[in-house]
Amino acid sequence: MPLLIKNGHLIGADTEAFADLYCEGETITRIGRDLEVPPGTEVIDATGKLVFPGFIDPHTHLHLPFMGTCAKDDYVSGTQAALLGGTTTLFEMICPPRSMGAGEGYETWLAQAEGKAACDYAHHMGVTRFDAGTADELREIVKRGTASLKVFLAYQGAFGIDDTELYRTLKLARELGAMVCAHCENETLVAERARELVAAGVTGPEGHYQSRPPRVEAEGVHHLCSFAELTGASVYCVHTSCAEALSEAVAARQRGVKVSVETLIQYLLIDKTYAERPGGEGLKYVMSPPLREAANQEVLWGALRSGVVSTVASDHAPFDFYGQKLALGGEDFRNIPNGIPALEDRVNLLYSYGVKRGRMDLSQFVAAASTNAAKLFGLYPRKGSLSIGADADVVVYDPAYRGRLAAAGQRQNVDYNAFEGWEIEGRPWVVTLRGQVAVREGRFVGEVGRGRRLERAATYF
Repeated sequence: MPLLIKNGHLIGADTEAFADLYCEGETITRIGRDLEVPPGTEVIDATGKLVFPGFIDPHTHLHLPFMGTCAKDDYVSGTQAALLGGTTTLFEMICPPRSMGAGEGYETWLAQAEGKAACDYAHHMGVTRFDAGTADELREIVKRGTASLKVFLAYQGAFGIDDTELYRTLKLARELGAMVCAHCENETLVAERARELVAAGVTGPEGHYQSRPPRVEAEGVHHLCSFAELTGASVYCVHTSCAEALSEAVAARQRGVKVSVETLIQYLLIDKTYAERPGGEGLKYVMSPPLREAANQEVLWGALRSGVVSTVASDHAPFDFYGQKLALGGEDFRNIPNGIPALEDRVNLLYSYGVKRGRMDLSQFVAAASTNAAKLFGLYPRKGSLSIGADADVVVYDPAYRGRLAAAGQRQNVDYNAFEGWEIEGRPWVVTLRGQVAVREGRFVGEVGRGRRLERAATYF
């Protein structure tokens, strides 16, 4: 059925207008004032609402076997949570263990999504080893439309790769025109410091931060950018958390390295004191890199405004507090499953504490939460854009809504909310995926299985 969204305030990364949007055949076909309504058209009156392109989360983990357990969401719950929060496209990190080849890992992760996704999705292909057969496997994976890779300079013995593997991955990525996303920490420094801390009797979640202070992350960024400079590869620093790491990326960019920067909603809003909460509560907030001193937040907000930081992601990694984080890591911070749930709340938090607090304007908000990811990862203007010919992924946003975040009632399949009790000033009122309404007033009304895997061409040279 055709769809008309009328009387909307349309906001893009570099455009703004009061107009109607007409959608048919899964795409936006007309934009203008007072558009005619053909018979059989569904009409949504967006008077008083903001109309955004569907949001894109460039960094999520829905299927994640990790640290002796597995993340709680799957594509059914995770993609519904995404849509409820206004995210119509997400990128899943494929993270095979070192014992699994790239081709097998790729097929394993694709099978997790088949028939289950409610929103559109794409992948970053994790390279957790580089042996004799890896290059050919990665060539085939890129040919099949997954034009971005992921490397870990952390998690020694699990996902982490050595320098020879890093060099070969970046060199191949340059050949193929694929972007390389990177978790930037120095795995040797982390492992040695963690062993020393535990030997000294520091076993609580505060030890996690002490084992990987800002300089450890900064060294990882410097290391990655040195290799990128020598290979000519395009790189993307995921979950950048602090001023020191950001400075290394900026310095590399100034000398010509092709480096882009992502931060996370949690690094913008919460600090290391959350991971120091007593009674085990701090375990909820253990992630890598760890939450930082609050002074880093204004640095990251400023970098978003200036465009130095391109994207705000969630790094959604949903592990239960009781059955996973506390049970596995209560006695030793090295065993706490890393990550927090944030997929469902990323957009509302960024709007409420970014736009509404004067830290960014509406266009910067759209760029950071949607358009820049589409451009970086080969989806623009099909995604991240309110333009004729684009997919009809539209968020009609109600700025008058007021509410509080809570684990009770969330769609994320996890037993806590990292932002429990936080007030939000706005939420998606209607969300469409390729022209079909998927969310109405906080209720999922879409179709499980309608989400489509997005193929992307390799374009980074």
